[in-house]
Amino acid sequence: MIRIMLLQIDLAADVLAEPAKELTLSFWDLAFKGGWIMIPLVLLWFIAVYLFIERFWSIKKAAKEDANFMNRIKEYVHDDKIESAVSLCRNQNTPVAHMIEKGLQRIGRPLSDVTSAIENVGNLEISKLESGLPTLATIAGGAPMIGFLGTVVGMIRAFYDMSMAGNNIDVGLLSNGIYTAMVTTVAGLIVGIFAFFAYNILVAKVENVVFTMEANTTEFMDLLNEPVS
Repeated sequence: MIRIMLLQIDLAADVLAEPAKELTLSFWDLAFKGGWIMIPLVLLWFIAVYLFIERFWSIKKAAKEDANFMNRIKEYVHDDKIESAVSLCRNQNTPVAHMIEKGLQRIGRPLSDVTSAIENVGNLEISKLESGLPTLATIAGGAPMIGFLGTVVGMIRAFYDMSMAGNNIDVGLLSNGIYTAMVTTVAGLIVGIFAFFAYNILVAKVENVVFTMEANTTEFMDLLNEPVS
């Protein structure tokens, strides 16, 4: 009898000594629990990431500036080598160079015409730089709203399950609706926050390029306004 009791105690000790199995929930499992509303959120996420990377490198390329560019333009204009100055602008292939090129091609006309031509090119270049930014802004505002839509859908599902269960309500019955509500909310906020910061980063970079364009345009117009010696 004592031996049997000791054996039972050893078995109980072995059971207690076994580590408890941890239940883990992978990222994909969690995402699937968000339901169909996760599909537009995932699509918006990829669109936002693509736009940010593509616009970031395009704006960075446009912001490249040769420190001696305007000095060489001045030298060519003073030496009356307009074609050489135009060729230099075409080799630069930047918004500033495109604006100066248009101004060089209008030399000899009234300064108001030169200014108007440069401004038109500048507006087109800014429009190119800002391409995609309205989409990012829309994602920043729309993704959290889609996430909140998932919250409402999830809560409706949870209350519906409660009403159908009658007196047999348990946590497992409500888990699907609550998962949908919480997961979609978090996903929408993540996408929206990323798009919001991405948009503002790109806007700041575009503003830096615009400032450079305005500074070089002013310098070019001052060059044309210099008195002929």
